[in-house]
Amino acid sequence: MAKLTTSKRKAFPKSAFAVPSTRSKSGGKGGYPIPDHSHAINALARVSQFGTASQKAQVKRAVKKHFPDIIVKKGKK
Repeated sequence: MAKLTTSKRKAFPKSAFAVPSTRSKSGGKGGYPIPDHSHAINALARVSQFGTASQKAQVKRAVKKHFPDIIVKKGKK
């Protein structure tokens, strides 16, 4: 996976994130960046570890939409 610097992350459009920002005042664009395949796979792994049920569903939908060739497992885990 390519190194994602702060400046590169800030340059992404909102559509490059699977979950909208919860920091409206700080101008954050979102969580779980999915600009490419490796980040999308990593987002699935991270949200399964740390995300809420709602975030898990959002990330799975976003990855499936942007990268249909990535197999997204259904279920609670």
